[in-house]
Amino acid sequence: MFRRSIAVLVVAAFLGASVPAQKKFDYPKARKADQVDTFHGVAVADPYRWMEDTKSDEMRTWIDEQNRLTDSYLATIPQRESIKNRLTEIWNYERLSAPSKVTDNFYIYSKNDGLQNQSVLYKTTSINDPGTVFFDPNKLSTDGTAALGGSSFTNDGKLWAYSVSIAGSDRSEWRVMDVATGKMLPDTLAPNRYGSFSWMKDNSGFFYSGYEPVQKGEELKANTFFQKLYFHKLGTPQSEDYVVYERPDNKEYFVGGNVSEDGNWLLISVGKGTERMNMVYFKNLTMEKSPILPIIDNLQNSWSFIGNDGSTFYFRTDKDAARGRVVKIDALAQNKGWTEVIPESADTLNGVQFINNQFVLNYMNDASTKIKIYETTGKWVRDVELPGIGSAGGFGGRRNYTETFYSYSSYNAPPTIYRYDMKTGKSTMYRQSKVKFDPNDFEVKRVFYTSKDGTRVPMFITHKKGLKLDGTNPTILYGYGGFNIASTPGFSISRIGWMEMGGVYAVACIRGGSEYGKDWWKGGSRLQKQNTFDDFAWAGKWLIENKYTSTPKLAIQGGSNGGLLVGAVLNQNPGLFGAALPAVGVMDMIRFDKFTIGWAWRSDYGDPTNADDFKVMYAYSPYHNAKAGTKYPATLVTTADHDDRVFPAHSFKYTAAMQAAQAGDAPVLIRIETKAGHGAGKPTSKQIEETADIYGFLVKSLGMK
Repeated sequence: MFRRSIAVLVVAAFLGASVPAQKKFDYPKARKADQVDTFHGVAVADPYRWMEDTKSDEMRTWIDEQNRLTDSYLATIPQRESIKNRLTEIWNYERLSAPSKVTDNFYIYSKNDGLQNQSVLYKTTSINDPGTVFFDPNKLSTDGTAALGGSSFTNDGKLWAYSVSIAGSDRSEWRVMDVATGKMLPDTLAPNRYGSFSWMKDNSGFFYSGYEPVQKGEELKANTFFQKLYFHKLGTPQSEDYVVYERPDNKEYFVGGNVSEDGNWLLISVGKGTERMNMVYFKNLTMEKSPILPIIDNLQNSWSFIGNDGSTFYFRTDKDAARGRVVKIDALAQNKGWTEVIPESADTLNGVQFINNQFVLNYMNDASTKIKIYETTGKWVRDVELPGIGSAGGFGGRRNYTETFYSYSSYNAPPTIYRYDMKTGKSTMYRQSKVKFDPNDFEVKRVFYTSKDGTRVPMFITHKKGLKLDGTNPTILYGYGGFNIASTPGFSISRIGWMEMGGVYAVACIRGGSEYGKDWWKGGSRLQKQNTFDDFAWAGKWLIENKYTSTPKLAIQGGSNGGLLVGAVLNQNPGLFGAALPAVGVMDMIRFDKFTIGWAWRSDYGDPTNADDFKVMYAYSPYHNAKAGTKYPATLVTTADHDDRVFPAHSFKYTAAMQAAQAGDAPVLIRIETKAGHGAGKPTSKQIEETADIYGFLVKSLGMK
């Protein structure tokens, strides 16, 4: 992030050969209880179970004392203020989204002037006119902690539904606005963990998925089960909404609904957990009281609805194609059969858009984007030429539009928005972010390394040009590796700051993600989860062996499932790293399914009540594998008190266990953000403060002078 300046050179001037010794820390006392549970004949100690009551006086005292300790430690780092100033300087640039064509009469796009806590929505009748403010989330709260979530316009653009999340919560409230007047309609949906949202074409109402309300005061902790698909008739209270579809036979099913673009069909998807496997049902909306009929009624593959020609439905699926393909079916035919439209390729099919009566396919080639366009017959039209190794997304619009937009970015390339003419295939640069740094000062490379079991794994490495491979470079190794989610190249202003400080930024595309399709995901989940940790550790070893860095200069970082990754790999390889940054992690693998939506993660992690799953999970569970007498590197755990996705007690219990186990001099600290959740919608001001604290921590921990 940082441009060259005297202040930056003071912060980032080169690295010393050794890390300064730390003082012994007097950690806040954490009471150890005698809680022991037995799983499959194994006694599992849980001494910090009491921390799951995050509202108790004892717990609040512990949180306050931990924050004071962390604040006092970070205050001793003189470079932190310079880092924050530089972050603030480079963060202050105009950021715009690609325009979205709502109707033939207007577009919507978002813009952040630079340091606004939340981006603002603008409405314009021409892409050459900046237009006017349509909706400003910054006016929802004084501290910027209220964020815009979902957004959905009616087909004619006359009504707009949107959701608002407070303090980063996954629970949101839906509201409806008259687009022409800005007047709010009385139709609102009370705060809930909502899923899908889709308007009827005639604006008479909308379908949405949600849960029964949880007990007041338990919103941040309670399990949620039995998701249902509801219909809300416009002009009526939510209490009169009725259930369109539900599955009382299984409390863990997710249910979502989507109205086809022509308004004639309701497509219902039913899935379980996070496996990306789902069943599909449909309902004819042109017939009153039409039945809900099945298309797919088993949980064996993923099916993503693309669009339709009459009763012929197009889907992206991994059935008989681990890396994805496009198929079609006549839903009304007596003898339903699948027809392949676009076969599986060597690249992984990430998504499909339907525009200009053509399919725009977004592929991953070794975790970098490739875009291909096909006719609905399956005939190839052209490839979209992209600037380099990076990520491209967008290509949204209705199937009859010939104009669309997409954005491209990479680790050293701020987002650039292009207008794309579907008829001619011409890309025209529309907007380019003007960030206060020179992209030509940095280089991005993709390397491949061999994991423990011989698997070839891609990794992206970004740094200043002219880097000396002498093992002295401070390096952040980042990973995720779960839930069929790919780690692809993308721009982050905070990472530019790290590299300006002389740092190297590496991202390992480890198993558990979707980089190479279904098999790559399964190779890093459930009984194979250890592969994910090995892939990450071996990425660190490769960086050291190839002289990018060395153990005292290497930090590992990840959030959510990536927080689990960092915790597990740190415990298994405590002598390999100089620092660890686990954020909002899933740290208790024996009780993760007891809170909020955690039960849905069994598809990736396994079920602790299953003996085989338990054996694997208990062996890597970060909380249970903090070994007393071990010298751990400097560790900064980060979480938030309003995280209702990964219950913050995961981080609390893990921190207490690690502080008790630490035999070395390096600090084990926790930074607990207030009025923030899992990460989505976090205000700009909080992002800058947190990043400055993390980089300050690394300056001291990695011996950067």
